Amino acid sequence: MEIELEINDVERTVEASKSDSLLDVLRRNGYTGAKRGCDTGACGFCTVHVDGEPVKSCVEPVTKVRDASVRTIEGLGEQDDLHPVQQAFVDNTALQCGFCIPGMIMRSTALLETNPNPTEQEVREALSDNLCRCTGYKKIVEAVLDAAERMNSDTAVAADGGQAVDGDGGAGAGTECSLGGCDCMEGDQ
Repeated sequence: MEIELEINDVERTVEASKSDSLLDVLRRNGYTGAKRGCDTGACGFCTVHVDGEPVKSCVEPVTKVRDASVRTIEGLGEQDDLHPVQQAFVDNTALQCGFCIPGMIMRSTALLETNPNPTEQEVREALSDNLCRCTGYKKIVEAVLDAAERMNSDTAVAADGGQAVDGDGGAGAGTECSLGGCDCMEGDQ
């Protein structure tokens, strides 16, 4: 059968059988960011957004999301222009093997859309349905809190997590070297 979906802002008609999960259809159509972990909805590796809500796509029948808007990790940002949550995960080294990260990022973006200033406990609760077998979640939680701060601020953030330097060397510019007698800006050495 054919199913109409909007995937990452593009209207698509996809082939599916009645028994297919949303994850099956996404992966078959090239959206491989959502990972297959447990096939029972227990790990959260397959998390995507359906009509703005986080959904575990491995247990979501594709027939249930007919005519829905689906956003996958591939729809958040580009390699050269990451979404603030993606960039915060990179900058905070909030990953090890990376298998759980797409689901973590999708769950985190959903949290920050509904709660732009979460506490650490609220982040931990929001991510409690997503497993990571490599970390103790510390850096993941820090990345989400960092992303919230970035998204709530007008201040640009450099890739190293510091304030970005504007083109005029103005607000956010580095400070003179504390070693003295040097032309460098600290952090640029």
